[in-house]
Amino acid sequence: MENITKIFDSSSLEFVKDALWLISILVISFLIFYTLYKIIKRILLKRAKTKQQISNIMIFLKIIKYMFILIFILVVISSYFGSWGEFGLIMGLLTVALGFALQKPLTSMVAWIILIIRRPFVIGDRITIGNIKGDVIDITMTYITLEEIGGTIDGEEKSGRIITVPNSILFEREIINYTAQHDYILDEIKTTITYESNLQRAEEIIKKSVENVMEKYWKNFPKKIPKDSSIRLKFMDSGIEITVRYYILASKRNKIATDITREIFKNIKRARNVEIAYPHTEVIFRKE
Repeated sequence: MENITKIFDSSSLEFVKDALWLISILVISFLIFYTLYKIIKRILLKRAKTKQQISNIMIFLKIIKYMFILIFILVVISSYFGSWGEFGLIMGLLTVALGFALQKPLTSMVAWIILIIRRPFVIGDRITIGNIKGDVIDITMTYITLEEIGGTIDGEEKSGRIITVPNSILFEREIINYTAQHDYILDEIKTTITYESNLQRAEEIIKKSVENVMEKYWKNFPKKIPKDSSIRLKFMDSGIEITVRYYILASKRNKIATDITREIFKNIKRARNVEIAYPHTEVIFRKE
């Protein structure tokens, strides 16, 4: 009886020693990885200069983190089972069970792989997924995080809400990327003037108004982005509709449109031969 107790005690002590050693190794490995991860992230983000570079760095760091977690789990499980044969059998059974139970999360992971390979959008892009619009602030293995645009308000300003979208939705909804080529989009403002107005003068006023507001922004435009406005005309019931189109940063679309509208209204009010049209009825008496 005493011999059995001694054997049991010695085996238990040996098991405790092995467990403590394994836990110590895992904790130390985790702390080293976490420290290196933070240092590398800080260094890389300091050197990043463009939105594309920042997105590439964040995706790269996430891949490294997921790989470490996977290796960490494999080491723990293999240490527990003691042999890779038993581990492989258990993992095979778990894979079959999880395949049925976690179809959506697995679909999201597949979508994440497609995201990092195809790159339909990156962190910092303004996108629309179905009826959801926002700026991408994070892409993980299972979901996308957006800063909502609109939502509680009309227009394209940030509402202050954060939207979490599962990656699996990418297989079900169309994706519109506002800033896939660059951060600039084409915007327009419509102004309707009366038929009695001086059309040429109205066009000059509107183009000058755009120039007055946009001049400070045009200085920072890339060479490939047009730095002028264009005019389009259309006959309407109560007058001529003048549409002015111009490129602007997608993130400042509403603010710039408001500034230009205010400038157009102010300059037209000053002009004597240009009037803004609006729905109304006129009675004209003519002498026979």
